[in-house]
Amino acid sequence: MNYTLDFTPVIEGMPALLMACLGTFGLALGGMALAIVIGVGGVILRDSKIAPVRWLVKAFVELIRNTPFLVQIFFIYFALPLAGVRLDPTPTAIIALGINGGAYAIEIIRGGVQSIGKGQIEAGLALGLHKAQVFRLIVLKPALRAIFPSLTSQFVLLTLTTSVASAISAYELTSVAQRIESDSFRSFEVYGTITLFYLVISWVMMRFFAAISTRYFSYPVK
Repeated sequence: MNYTLDFTPVIEGMPALLMACLGTFGLALGGMALAIVIGVGGVILRDSKIAPVRWLVKAFVELIRNTPFLVQIFFIYFALPLAGVRLDPTPTAIIALGINGGAYAIEIIRGGVQSIGKGQIEAGLALGLHKAQVFRLIVLKPALRAIFPSLTSQFVLLTLTTSVASAISAYELTSVAQRIESDSFRSFEVYGTITLFYLVISWVMMRFFAAISTRYFSYPVK
């Protein structure tokens, strides 16, 4: 097979690819922020005294964790307009990523919360702290430290999952790469290049989370 490598289309499209990397970071960070909100809120509701609320949270987690992300993003983008809810590709991708990541975050954060001893919670209440203060200061922060490696691994995976958003033409790296490939037919060069880009993106995200861990979770534990 005589195949001559030609990276000219990749070089010419490099500015567009670099801008698309920013789009990927934007989708990832937006999805992570929403996932954290859903995760923390879901943990609180998961332990609600109202049984139907607990069942709804359990059902949400099982539904999202046991269905493909591609189906979820298609449902939000194509099915919800039938109910009068119309979203552009980028907001759709952020919402879908947040919902998907949130379902996993609920279980991860819940595991960390359950690792906190009841004695610590009772001590906080005995000191006159409100329940919200006990949850934030005594439960949530130590729990986040315990589950931070698992949570960051999930968020790195969520960053790579942004590539699926190309299926609805959201602005991100894979979507732009597909356009370059369709114009040039240089599949090996284009997808080989963005493979390296995704490796760099993953490394940047891991360094970002490592900096957060050093800044906020590096304190001694007896």
